[in-house]
Amino acid sequence: MSIKRVFLVGFMGSGKSTLGRLIAKDTSWSFIDLDDYFENKHQTTIANYFELLGEEAFRKAEKETLAEVLNMEKVIVATGGGTPCFYNNMDVMNENGLTLYLKLSPKALVERLKSSKNVRPLVANKSGDELLAFIEDKITERTPHYEKSHVVVDSETLAMDAYTMVLELAGVNFQE
Repeated sequence: MSIKRVFLVGFMGSGKSTLGRLIAKDTSWSFIDLDDYFENKHQTTIANYFELLGEEAFRKAEKETLAEVLNMEKVIVATGGGTPCFYNNMDVMNENGLTLYLKLSPKALVERLKSSKNVRPLVANKSGDELLAFIEDKITERTPHYEKSHVVVDSETLAMDAYTMVLELAGVNFQE
């Protein structure tokens, strides 16, 4: 199977950007963090866009940004945590590349996110218990979308250097 795009999906803090950069380096493909791409395109932060125009406008613009990435080849894309959950984004990604869900438990996500709360507006003002409850609710809501991925990876037990093996097992040919 010849793959032209790999989409990494999962909750914020699951390691999509970190893994994406590693895979891109190992394969000589390009890496795109969809959130960064969005912010560069719109010349504002996602938080500001959200605040000024609302979630519906953001999700529509996010879908358009995803559509632009579909024109690129040999690219590893770290999606936003909510990207797969709106419109038909997950189906579109599945039809246009390999999707890989980085699955983590809510408790593991809390550990990762509590140190980056100042840069993640959705979790900025939440205490430990509030953060856990928020993550549990969102994971319950988003899991049906995430689990449509071609490959589901337990990110708590799989070492970073094994991700390339997972991609190979999934039949990805990065040479073409």
